[in-house]
Amino acid sequence: MAPPFQAAILWGSPSYPNAIAWSEDNLIAVASGNLVTILRPAVTFGPRGLITITASEPPAIGVVERKDILSGCLLPICLSRDDQCVVRSISWSPLGMASNSGCLLTVCTTEGHVKVYRPPFCEFRAEWVEVVDITERLYEYLQRTGFRDLDISSFHRCEMQVESRRSADEMPNPVSMKEQKRSVSASKSKGKSSKEISENQMITADQYTSRSAMLCSIVVSWSPLLHVTSELSPIPNIYASISLLAIGAKSGKISFWRFHAPDCYNIEDGRVPIAVKFVGLLQAHDSWVTTISWLLFASDSSNPKILLATGSSDGSVRIWLGNNDKLLKSSEVNHASFLLLKEVITVNIVPVSVLSATVLDQSLSKMLLAIGKGSGSFEIWLCDISCSEFVKLGSYDAHEHVVTGLVWAFGGRILYSCSQDNSVRSWILREDRLDEVAISYEIPDSSNSTCPPADVFGSCNGVAVSPGSLVIATVHCFERENLNRMYEGRIYKAAVEYFWIGGHQADVLSKTRFLFNTEEHPRFQEKELDYWDANIIWSLKQYQCLDKPLVLWDIIAALSSFKKYNSEYVEHILMKWLSTAFLGSESSDTDLPVEKVLSRVCSTLSDSPSRLLHILNIICRRVVLADLSADQINQVNSKMQNLEGLFPAIEKKLAKWIEILMSSEREIRERLVGFCFSSFLTNMSYQEAIPSQPGHWRPDGLAQMEQWIALDQDHVRDQLKALASEVGTYKGRVATSEYFSEERCSYCSAPVPFESPEVGFCGGEDNNSGSGHRHRLSRCSVSMQVCPITPSWFCVCCHRSAFKLAPETLFKMSAYPLDLKSSTESSSQAVSSRPLCPFCGILLQKPQLDFLLSPSPL
Repeated sequence: MAPPFQAAILWGSPSYPNAIAWSEDNLIAVASGNLVTILRPAVTFGPRGLITITASEPPAIGVVERKDILSGCLLPICLSRDDQCVVRSISWSPLGMASNSGCLLTVCTTEGHVKVYRPPFCEFRAEWVEVVDITERLYEYLQRTGFRDLDISSFHRCEMQVESRRSADEMPNPVSMKEQKRSVSASKSKGKSSKEISENQMITADQYTSRSAMLCSIVVSWSPLLHVTSELSPIPNIYASISLLAIGAKSGKISFWRFHAPDCYNIEDGRVPIAVKFVGLLQAHDSWVTTISWLLFASDSSNPKILLATGSSDGSVRIWLGNNDKLLKSSEVNHASFLLLKEVITVNIVPVSVLSATVLDQSLSKMLLAIGKGSGSFEIWLCDISCSEFVKLGSYDAHEHVVTGLVWAFGGRILYSCSQDNSVRSWILREDRLDEVAISYEIPDSSNSTCPPADVFGSCNGVAVSPGSLVIATVHCFERENLNRMYEGRIYKAAVEYFWIGGHQADVLSKTRFLFNTEEHPRFQEKELDYWDANIIWSLKQYQCLDKPLVLWDIIAALSSFKKYNSEYVEHILMKWLSTAFLGSESSDTDLPVEKVLSRVCSTLSDSPSRLLHILNIICRRVVLADLSADQINQVNSKMQNLEGLFPAIEKKLAKWIEILMSSEREIRERLVGFCFSSFLTNMSYQEAIPSQPGHWRPDGLAQMEQWIALDQDHVRDQLKALASEVGTYKGRVATSEYFSEERCSYCSAPVPFESPEVGFCGGEDNNSGSGHRHRLSRCSVSMQVCPITPSWFCVCCHRSAFKLAPETLFKMSAYPLDLKSSTESSSQAVSSRPLCPFCGILLQKPQLDFLLSPSPL
């Protein structure tokens, strides 16, 4: 295996499988001992986030008689010797579940306690903030219902089976020392008053064991983001974003929790409560639930299918189909929300350690399921959901010890596996079998590795893949005997390694190849650059799906590295992508000069989806024009001048890229302004005031938009000019006076004339005497209004600010509407979207100081 290009040292040792997870906003969480360390892959030695796990008091589930302490079901609890609480399982939520539109992180400990945390975007600290204690919520529910949802007899049988065959390495002790002490002390209650005993509820040993197992969680897993129609909203066709949290317990049951995305996002107040509801329980297995994997089949948007794959310590693996109405809409707790589709593996002596499911890239109705076992082997299953057909593709003795990580990449073409024996292996899917391929591909500058030698590692506890599938991350524990006991041995416990996999073998290569002199650079294999070419193009195509958040870190990093190495190769990849995405051809246009291709692309911008324009803008700014700062590029928009006036010495090819970027951003601005005008006119035709209902988006900054059109008459469409003229007829009316009022400086209250859509300068404190100081003010990228002094949203790509959010419709536009007015009427009740940059499409965030952790989508 090739050396990694970078590594991050950890101060805690992972103990369980799937100890590493990659979020949709490009953060990495690692379960290391009693810590969860949150890293930014772009800067491994930069800021970090932390979640410190502390022991918690077990819930008071009842009191047993002293004579029952040594009974068969309580014996494992009494003999437990877990005296340290560590992290057992972690899982990221989808993007948009946190109050700042980021991701939530769920943590499960060896005590079986589950809590949910959010980023500290309002607090100047590294420690993440607890928002929900799930175990406490579950305990309150079970206490209210008298624990009647538990099946005592089935659990008692499976618990004894688990205890008879589990090993200390693969299945740690079931409860903590604190719970043991509480059990014993509770049994000595004979001398207590009847009142005290009634408060603690005297129960049998079987009841105590089943309640303890239900509240002792093993694994957590978030579902993909789901969209359902909000029946409570007064506005029709308003969709609520929901994600389900599944928690597997020792009882074999899985509890489900429904989390609603916030109605609105903010970056000033982190005390917004999380909307969470208990959905129900599923008796998934007769033994411990050790692993869970979700999958969403959204090919039919009107009726998406929710699938759940579960694995158990008894060796069984089952696939379940969710009931959408009961899971997503029902207000009652329902224990029949899933239907068993198939038990792909029946009960056996080999426990299941990890699962990984993905939708097959070639067929949206087929699922690939990888099942890792405690024996070191894994199985591959192909499931056709349309006809409920399940086929086993093979079983592979891949590792010597327990499989601790499985992850699919490139739409199911590549599988990565890792094990407790410290091995990491890669496999390529060819028809109905897996063939092993070596992880031996590099990228320019990857020789500058910051990783310790591989011989100091003792085990690998997980593998995760980047959002663009070009990088994998693995977490390894150090062998203390191989470290210097005086120095490294005292502080180094584990490390996260990153490997480039974009040069991995692809089945189908493009007909157009880049002629590269490999003799000058012998570390590249013959077809490796062709593989990089095909995989980068594949990754860019995946982001054309609107449900996939724009996180292009790995793509931008790979192209930037290749640009330093050979700029012509990057140009070749970009021309191929532009020809495919914008011109609809794969090979014919790539032979044309770059200026010709860019000119053709420029002429198709009005017919291109907004998502494509966002990807184009990001690539222009962060790859092609990376030598120019965001402020320099914005100056072109600010001054609205010719390029020669600002960059007189710029080369012709680069000038063409700046021109296409300006054209693309102008196209997006016109779509936004046109939608604002049309929405205003549509609302005014029904009533004399803009409605201000919850969830309803309202246009702002109409006066500034009018002035922008007046300043940029030569480039604005006639259709937009006509709309601006119609909007102007409403000036002077009381109901619309706030939309056309004069802007004033937040610092000195001087008037702020509109001179640019990017920045504003006030008239000065003492403008009449000529000695006034003009304040420079940022303008909102959505409304063009002057931003207030309070914190605003910030785009890390184009460095624009916003205090208003763009409508969701802007990001879903497939082209510039031929008739803006009629197209707006159908979406007049526009919904405020997540805080996304209207020009880049990436998640906006609060500007953070350098020593604080923040997501890095680019």
